Amino acid sequence: MTDSTQPASRTGFFSRSRIVAPPTWSRWLVPPAALSVHLAIGQAYAWSVFKPPLESSLHLSGTQSALPFQLGIVMLGLSAAFGGTLVERNGPRWAMFVSMVCFSSGFLLSALGVATGQYWLVVLGYGVVGGIGLGIGYISPVSTLIKWFPDRPGMATGIAIMGFGGGALIASPWSAQMLGAFGSDTGGIATTFLIHGLVYAVFMTMGVLLVRVPADGWTPPGWTPPAVQARKLITTADVSARNAIRTPQFYLLWIVLCCNVTAGIGILEKAAPMIRDFFSGTATPVAVGAAAGFVALLSLANMAGRFIWSSTSDLIGRKNMYRVYLGVGALLYLVISLAGDSSRPLFIMCALGILSFYGGGFATVPAYLKDLFGTYQVGAIHGRLLTAWSTAGVLGPLIVNAIADAQKAAGRSGPALYTTSLYIMIGLLLVGLLANELIRPVSERYHEQPPAPVEGQEVAR
Repeated sequence: MTDSTQPASRTGFFSRSRIVAPPTWSRWLVPPAALSVHLAIGQAYAWSVFKPPLESSLHLSGTQSALPFQLGIVMLGLSAAFGGTLVERNGPRWAMFVSMVCFSSGFLLSALGVATGQYWLVVLGYGVVGGIGLGIGYISPVSTLIKWFPDRPGMATGIAIMGFGGGALIASPWSAQMLGAFGSDTGGIATTFLIHGLVYAVFMTMGVLLVRVPADGWTPPGWTPPAVQARKLITTADVSARNAIRTPQFYLLWIVLCCNVTAGIGILEKAAPMIRDFFSGTATPVAVGAAAGFVALLSLANMAGRFIWSSTSDLIGRKNMYRVYLGVGALLYLVISLAGDSSRPLFIMCALGILSFYGGGFATVPAYLKDLFGTYQVGAIHGRLLTAWSTAGVLGPLIVNAIADAQKAAGRSGPALYTTSLYIMIGLLLVGLLANELIRPVSERYHEQPPAPVEGQEVAR
């Protein structure tokens, strides 16, 4: 089998040859490089902090203010799907640099758009340009970390994906503080966007400079590759990316991921205004600062779930793990809808559980793909599967915002703004649960065949 993602022959600062680690290099320096990028682009999960000031200063609806976030997630999936081969070919330093330029430029364009009252520039900057930075940055360190940690691949995947989930833990209170200091009018929002763009550029440059790849044939000292892993795999064969998208397993897992992400992202994008709306009619309404703190808590659950649940999947299996994500997630949504505004702690605990499953789904899906399709082109298959994220990035916020806007226009308030959305999310999770149950081992007709023996040569056994 040939690998279409072999690095091109390039020289210069961004070439792979410039970032091959010396023998004394510590592999534990690579996770901070990955985190410097993922913690930065994970700011996307703090977008809900900007929604209320944008809506009031630019006279936008909830659906309109969600558009940059939705488009950013769409571009994340598309750039990951179509740029995965370039990332593998050019190396992680090149990918991290492209991510930094796009992500920071997106904030600078957004600052200009808010300052001039041109909201389309915010959509273009944060949604399109910044979204490309999200996608390239998201996939840039994953394969590198797995190469550095072949003895702990689950942990490596958790580290790579965990940082993205934790980005809002930093960005949410930071953004709220800046909006409080500079104001929530157009001038204050533009200044906040400008500072974000500059600071994130500096922060992500640390990853560009620090990242390294292991030399060919490198293995951790004292580690011996396991001889047999068949017991842990649904299939021991390899499937190419081209064949994978012809299998029913790919599309079933696409549905699983899309449903799980739609259910989580709907809450995440609307988190700050949602908790304020939910308890607006109670004796102790939620203040702006407390709502920002809720977003930070969700980010913490999102981040922790990526590491904890993906590690748990190594013990109980991917299919069982997704049964938890989808089945228990549906029950948590049901509890929120039935409890209404009767218990704020219950609402928060259920939301934290849902967001931990949301994050865990992202961290577990690469291993699920490996179980189904082998390791041959799992990175390219993963990139294609992330189009499910793009779809969910539109569906989740659209469902929650459109229904909330319609209910508000009808004169409703409090939990009534979101009851219909919650039941829709329950239905989607049950659809995902059914799709997960239908996943079976990949048929042999899709497996890669070993190369034909050369005449006069014995086949290696």
